[in-house]
Amino acid sequence: MFTGLSAFPLTPITASGVDEQGFIKILARLTAAHVDSMGILGSTGSYAYLTREQRKRIATLAKQHAGDIPMMVCVGAVSTDAILHLADDAQAAGANALLLPAVSYQSLRDEEVFSLFETVTRYVSVPVCIYDNPGTTHFTFTDELHGRLSSLEGVRSVKIPGVPDSPAAATERVEALRQHLRPGVTIGISGDAYAGLGLNAGCEAWYSVCGGLFPETAKQITEAAAVQDHERVTALSARLEPLWAQFRKHGGSIRVIAAAAGVLGLTDTDCLPRPLRPLSASDIADIAHVIATLELK
Repeated sequence: MFTGLSAFPLTPITASGVDEQGFIKILARLTAAHVDSMGILGSTGSYAYLTREQRKRIATLAKQHAGDIPMMVCVGAVSTDAILHLADDAQAAGANALLLPAVSYQSLRDEEVFSLFETVTRYVSVPVCIYDNPGTTHFTFTDELHGRLSSLEGVRSVKIPGVPDSPAAATERVEALRQHLRPGVTIGISGDAYAGLGLNAGCEAWYSVCGGLFPETAKQITEAAAVQDHERVTALSARLEPLWAQFRKHGGSIRVIAAAAGVLGLTDTDCLPRPLRPLSASDIADIAHVIATLELK
């Protein structure tokens, strides 16, 4: 569940609401590629913009179309009560695991975050992955807090936001975190441009936005990592630099992935929740060129 390629698909949202048919088309790409797991309603899945009912519906649709691929569902929200309701819905929909960020409006303290995870892991019957994403949640985990959280029986993985940009420093970072974690708790890299570095540094999973739309491309990297072919991992990741450059240019992955889904004909090019806006026609043309040039699939 917490190793290999965990593909995080876009939740396309149009003026009429969630584009269910577009979502199903995106999921079909993941099942055809036989990804190791799916991460439903992550940040690119727009969980923060959706109502409880919409999130429940998306989780249900995902389970219906996931086949035998395990499904992890994000239950992030500001209040503990809301998280527990979302956890109920996700488990009822058939989630095999939950992804839990520490979403803050008022600044959170470490003890408050520990209490949150303690409450949730006691409440639910499926394992939990820690979602460490300070860019969106505005909470920064320390290694010490990760260590305390990993002592909770229900915590099975940590999704980290990235690693330093040199192989030696990346390895040092992953090893430093691992020293704090309970044995058996995996580390998964996110921040797609760092995937190759993280996997070569010892991360067991790639929690991947790229894999949520281009699973065959992403799977090549995790398969190389599985056999410890570090040179191939590096080469395959470096080859995708034009895609990573688009992510950097547009302030993250979601606008690029939404545009790319439109380019592929899976949904409208305008499929972002407001107030997010679609990219310009010229930017979309640039993304189409990247897709064609890199033969992303």
